[in-house]
Amino acid sequence: MNRVTPQLWKVSERLLAHERRENLTQATRTPAAFLVCEKLRPPLASLMGHTGFRSLLARALALSNTEASWPGTVQVKADGTLAGWDKLEGRISRKDFAEASVVLIARLLGLLMAFIGEELTFRLLREIWPEVTLSPDPTMTEENK
Repeated sequence: MNRVTPQLWKVSERLLAHERRENLTQATRTPAAFLVCEKLRPPLASLMGHTGFRSLLARALALSNTEASWPGTVQVKADGTLAGWDKLEGRISRKDFAEASVVLIARLLGLLMAFIGEELTFRLLREIWPEVTLSPDPTMTEENK
């Protein structure tokens, strides 16, 4: 499978940035990537079942391990949630953690697009995150993005 596309990278960055901002207002320390996966879990489990979602997330995690500096401590639990974030603290830099988070979410979205198509994937994302700009607007300048 090819590396993450620039479009998926940008969408993943935007979703993670949104969840980081939301996380700050709630004063929790939950990583943004965990929050994105948690918001995707209910609709995707409804679509493909809990086992299907777990498999999709596990595959995305395995693919991200080849591109990012995860030390292998993050795992997908039987219910489709992620575990092991707490063990990462202090083991990798914030920059590496942020990049690995983008890779994980982009890989998850890429797999989802492969299964249900780009249009349905973006429709689902817009339903979950209506306030997040998901596709590049050609009228925007680089500094507005």
